[in-house]
Amino acid sequence: MFTERSLDGELAGVRDRYAPDARVLNCATDFETLDPAVAEELLLVTDSVDPLVRDPAWIPANAPDQLREFVGSDFAIGLPGDGGVAWTTQTEPACVFVKPRLETSPDSFVDFLVAEALVQTSLGAPEQFLDFFGERYADLAAVADERLGPSGTYQLAVALYEAYLGRQTREEFAGWADDYPALHAAWVDAGERLEPRLSDLSGEVARGQTDFAAAAELACSAVKHDVEVPTPFAALDTSAYLDHGADYAVQWTETTFEKLS
Repeated sequence: MFTERSLDGELAGVRDRYAPDARVLNCATDFETLDPAVAEELLLVTDSVDPLVRDPAWIPANAPDQLREFVGSDFAIGLPGDGGVAWTTQTEPACVFVKPRLETSPDSFVDFLVAEALVQTSLGAPEQFLDFFGERYADLAAVADERLGPSGTYQLAVALYEAYLGRQTREEFAGWADDYPALHAAWVDAGERLEPRLSDLSGEVARGQTDFAAAAELACSAVKHDVEVPTPFAALDTSAYLDHGADYAVQWTETTFEKLS
């Protein structure tokens, strides 16, 4: 299932700098959530596996099935929507997983995703949005479900956590021009590609042309780039969000929905 991915050049430099012990693994199959049996295979390429324990009480009764299954598993890595690269600190050392779906993607794009994951493993941040929100996920759902529905709340929560991580990684990426110029260029290019989609995002939400959760997903993904994040999402691109975490995210959601009503 897993084979070690060879790293060289700038990507090897990023691993040495941020997560020197991390294993970067190619996966034989795509996955969203790995089932418990995979833990045995991970022990072949890691020293140990220490599954996270998540409290089922965090999950509202009407939460999407995939979230309930994620909490109920003895060992799970990744959630639907994680994309082609996932990471975990439930192993020793930490692991970054590269999925087969990226085989046709440009090498520069894949390298940046792997570099981003290596930086994220070094932050000491929660592994998933649910670990970030914890018991406050139920509070987020109480605020957002009526407007977005349970699936939209899930999408919003993923986006909010993406912004929280992005606010921390952006400073690192911005300083890579000299040491890792190709990875820095890939970061700049990704931001430039986002800008046209952000230019009228606030207006699209106000006119009902773009669903709020989808807009949040786009805007929050922009936080890690050197671009202007549109309102109301710009309030997530702040040091206050880093200081107050999930409490800030829930309060921001409540305040934003009140203004949109």
